[in-house]
Amino acid sequence: MTTRGADEWLISVDDHVLEPGHVWQDYVPAKYRDAAPRLVHDVEGEAWIYDGRRMVTPGLGAVAGKTREEFSFEPITYDEMRPGCYDSVARLEDMDRAGVLASLCFPSFPRFCGQIFLEADDRELALVCVQAYNDWMIDEWCGRAPGRYIPLTLIPLWDPVLAAEEVRRTAAKGSHAVAFSENPSMLGLPTVQSRDGHWDPFMAACEETETIICMHIGSSSKRYTMSDESPMLVTMSWAPPLMIAGAMIEWIFSPVVRKFPGIKIALAEGGIGWMPFFLDRCAQVVDKHRYWIGSGDVKHDSLSGHVQVIKDAGVDLDGFSVMDTFKKHVFGCFIDDLHGIKNIDAIGVDNVMIETDYPHSDSTWPNCLAHAQKQLESLSDLDRYKVMRGNAERLFQFTPAEPPLAGGGS
Repeated sequence: MTTRGADEWLISVDDHVLEPGHVWQDYVPAKYRDAAPRLVHDVEGEAWIYDGRRMVTPGLGAVAGKTREEFSFEPITYDEMRPGCYDSVARLEDMDRAGVLASLCFPSFPRFCGQIFLEADDRELALVCVQAYNDWMIDEWCGRAPGRYIPLTLIPLWDPVLAAEEVRRTAAKGSHAVAFSENPSMLGLPTVQSRDGHWDPFMAACEETETIICMHIGSSSKRYTMSDESPMLVTMSWAPPLMIAGAMIEWIFSPVVRKFPGIKIALAEGGIGWMPFFLDRCAQVVDKHRYWIGSGDVKHDSLSGHVQVIKDAGVDLDGFSVMDTFKKHVFGCFIDDLHGIKNIDAIGVDNVMIETDYPHSDSTWPNCLAHAQKQLESLSDLDRYKVMRGNAERLFQFTPAEPPLAGGGS
């Protein structure tokens, strides 16, 4: 262990929690417990049981402490994990070792934005389960280690009015971050382009409470692939950045950012190296097509050549700037992205935050601090501080605990 100065710590805005088995059994009212999610150990092994389904824990979701040669898609049990995967106090030792002062954690069993509850048949129970998760996240996961965890809560995705109520309820308890899908249409939900303002109650609540909408890659529960024959190497390399890039562009051109100017989104594990290209591309499209696209949207069938003009779907581009909209509303998050750092001026250093992805297979743990310092060595001290922790503190209205007196990678 080596002594480390107060400025030599980072805040990770994308880590993950493997929910302990007691979460829903302890936090839902007694009448719901038999039907609420529970972790079982039986002749078939270990699994979560909920809504008539049996779900194992994927091995790549808890590899902290394992060598890359040991990584596997095969299911993993809690006995095979480091305690830091599911215990916020036990994780502090792993965080201190890696120079991580604070962490925002996405869920595991509910999936990245609570899709498991959206898919459930019993919506009354599902709402209770969402609320139970949020109470556990705020009161126990974060509450047992004040100043070390940024709470990230869920919403009932199926009802924007209930979602708004839950945003306000959890904000009153200190949460200013909520999980949302990178592409709601893939979950069978209206998108942020919805002309009837489907998500307006939720967005209004987020703006009112200054709650940040966090979207993790994979939160649409689907992954693009080039073909049925493409190996996983192709899919893992290509699909995540394209999905999250699409999410960014969808929001930039959405009515949401015009109706709710205070809305802010964070793109978790999306990387940043692709941002300058797509921001330039968006600006080029606006420049060349602003006049006709302002009068109505177009659906074009490239095979038949048929064109359908939708007159009431024009985008108001008067005074619109792609870059200004991005800087006001969008925050990029990265683990390992030298290309993005080299082009950070084209993104804006105030819109970039770092992550460690503990305990997933892309994680930099236990060398998080050394890795971050190497990635950011070309930046000024102030800019390095912003990316490592300052932007996260500002965005999530988070005051971290005083750094431990001793720490160090080993």
